[in-house]
Amino acid sequence: MDDPIFDRSDGVWLNEPEQWTALAGGLHVVTDRATDFWQETHYGFHRDNGHFLGFPTTDAFTAEMRVQGDFQALYDQAGIMVRIDAQHWVKAGIEFSDGRAMLASVLTDGRSDWATAPYEHDPRDFWVRATVANGTLRLQVSHDGRVWPLMRLSPFPRASCYRVGPMACTPERAGLQVAFSMFRLTAPLGRGLHDLA
Repeated sequence: MDDPIFDRSDGVWLNEPEQWTALAGGLHVVTDRATDFWQETHYGFHRDNGHFLGFPTTDAFTAEMRVQGDFQALYDQAGIMVRIDAQHWVKAGIEFSDGRAMLASVLTDGRSDWATAPYEHDPRDFWVRATVANGTLRLQVSHDGRVWPLMRLSPFPRASCYRVGPMACTPERAGLQVAFSMFRLTAPLGRGLHDLA
């Protein structure tokens, strides 16, 4: 599972964007207008029209990737998604909120939650990692691809397989350009919770 993921043929688009390009070992996406993933909480609406290129996994894995984008408008977002179906998924990365680019994750198990935090580094260029194993989700973020502090730890629905890959949405506009690269999919890392490697 260490092969360059974007070169594989088993990635499936959910809501393929009008503009995207596969590059050598990478992916460039331009978001369509009014795209999002969200289920009900607070707003009352259901959205499942964001862009997601999902690759199949086993029941346990670690996935990580580099994400580069210029987040400027409210709710501009990009990062990683792990998905079972429209009611069971997580998305994590950078999202523009309250006038700045923030760390953000949304975990949906029937209904969506939303967790944000300030990001201390350059939000236009970051790495994000998701590990799923034994009913647990671990999210990590990195500014350099080497040091990986914890972003979130939570229960996550068990499944025999998932889809994982790059995600991007712009609920309030179109035209966010995002480059995804250095996507790796491996067996779960199995490191201690406070191991930053």
